[in-house]
Amino acid sequence: MISQQDVITSLPEHLQPFVAIQDYSQYTPRDHAIWRFLLHQLKFSLSRSAHPTYFDGLVKTGIGLESIPRIEEINARLNELGWQAVAVDGFLPPAVFMEFQARKVLAIALNIRSYEHMLYTPAPDIIHESAGHAPFLVDIDYAEFLQMFGELGMRAVANQHDMDTYESVRQLSIVKESNSSTQADIDSAQKRVEELQNTKVLPSEANLLARLHWWTVEYGLVGDLDDYTIYGAGLLSSLSESQGCLDDTSVKKIPLTLNAVKTSYDITKPQPQLFITESCRHLSQVLAEYGHHMCYSRGGASALNEAIESGSINTVCYNSGLQVSGRIRRVITDAVGNAIYLNTDGPTQLAFQNQELSGHDINYHAQGFGSPVGKLRTMERCLSAYTVDELKRHGIEIGKSAELNFLSGIKVVGVLTNIDRRNQKNILFTFTDCTVSDVDGDILFDPSWGVFDMAIGDSVTSVFGGSADQIKFPMYEAPSQNVTAAQTYDKETLDQFEVYKELRVARETGLGIEQIISKVSLLKNCDWLLTFEALELSIGRVNDDGVNQDFKQRLAKETGNEATLIAEGFKRLGLS
Repeated sequence: MISQQDVITSLPEHLQPFVAIQDYSQYTPRDHAIWRFLLHQLKFSLSRSAHPTYFDGLVKTGIGLESIPRIEEINARLNELGWQAVAVDGFLPPAVFMEFQARKVLAIALNIRSYEHMLYTPAPDIIHESAGHAPFLVDIDYAEFLQMFGELGMRAVANQHDMDTYESVRQLSIVKESNSSTQADIDSAQKRVEELQNTKVLPSEANLLARLHWWTVEYGLVGDLDDYTIYGAGLLSSLSESQGCLDDTSVKKIPLTLNAVKTSYDITKPQPQLFITESCRHLSQVLAEYGHHMCYSRGGASALNEAIESGSINTVCYNSGLQVSGRIRRVITDAVGNAIYLNTDGPTQLAFQNQELSGHDINYHAQGFGSPVGKLRTMERCLSAYTVDELKRHGIEIGKSAELNFLSGIKVVGVLTNIDRRNQKNILFTFTDCTVSDVDGDILFDPSWGVFDMAIGDSVTSVFGGSADQIKFPMYEAPSQNVTAAQTYDKETLDQFEVYKELRVARETGLGIEQIISKVSLLKNCDWLLTFEALELSIGRVNDDGVNQDFKQRLAKETGNEATLIAEGFKRLGLS
């Protein structure tokens, strides 16, 4: 069996800091009881409403009903499907999450929802990530759709509002799940999320793609308006929403189209509408249609302007293969809208095939980068396509002064000191004593500014979010400092954990059942879940109606979410 560390080591360096190690001993006996109760309830509740692939997938991906799965066990099954699994701590930066997905790695939150939030939690947890997402990977079409989503998502252009929202939602999930949080902590975190949600910001490309992910991968239905089943992981892992979503009166059903990206969502509340896809093929078609319009696919001045508006680090790809990663500050266009010059502001990286060019890191280009885009006059092909001998015939030779006149009117005059060639193409010229001016004679680069590195390429073919070489130019230098806090428990709760453990042993071995049930019946201030487990174990095994009746009466006194969970549990046991 492949170890967790072996899987981590196989990942790219920039992803490894976001991976955690599942310490199985940290799960309490009550944690396992939470898993067991909810998985049995979900299986019972979803028997008719979940897509049939779900139940087949639970078995094939090693997701059992009795106890929290080990990451190694899930990995062993996923490897047979060409996927892997890693443990992570809560929410990941969206681009990081998507890259895991693109690399066919399922990121599974190592924490399990708390006893207080069994019915619903805004935080990612192992129930949602493993029992929600993993089962559908057995469907090849769906697995390919998920990978394709990751490939697009990791390249989507994001903005600062996206990152602020990510941090605020992550913080809210942490404080809500921590038993040391005060109501003031929760209210403050909730207020921050609401403030960002109410901020009027034009949604970024990444935000629109996140909406499509939400309405398909997380909260999707499959079928048609009159006959549909659940495949979205968010619904499949939520006892309340998996039932509530079936009410066509309170939850509107809409056929899935690309228009789903117009619908925002609130992660802290039940969804008022859901989208129905016809099939996995339909999902892939809608996703591909969105992908065609992304900056990554279309390139050009419009994509550059979108990158400027985002204010974030993005990568510009020239048709020569050169990649420029930085914060795009300016793009100059000609009369028909073609990009003819671009500038970055601040640390910039130059790369080729996602590998940083030696000597062109963010320290060397700390103040930014600028370069023309386009063809030269009298030269029919892109400058990248000429051999060194051909360049000499056009007066472009290392060690000599050269004058490059672009069709756009931009002029570069200086001493050529180096030509960087990759894959039989010129990708970068380096000049000293160089002046760059536009058609009006305005100076774009002055010799006093130092060495001028000129990108080669007559068009910008792609613009995507983040840097080209993320090991050398990391977007997230470390995981968020807001990490899930370890839970603390009083002595009474710890004592009850021991009783949970004894109950499990009795259930698995068939030994000491009457003794442990009697022990639970004598406990005061007993967890409702512990009482329910004792009641479930006693049915058909203990001939004492008085004990069973006492357990039922105790449970009947519970209110709120606990009462809802108990009522659902009674249905499963045939007690209501």
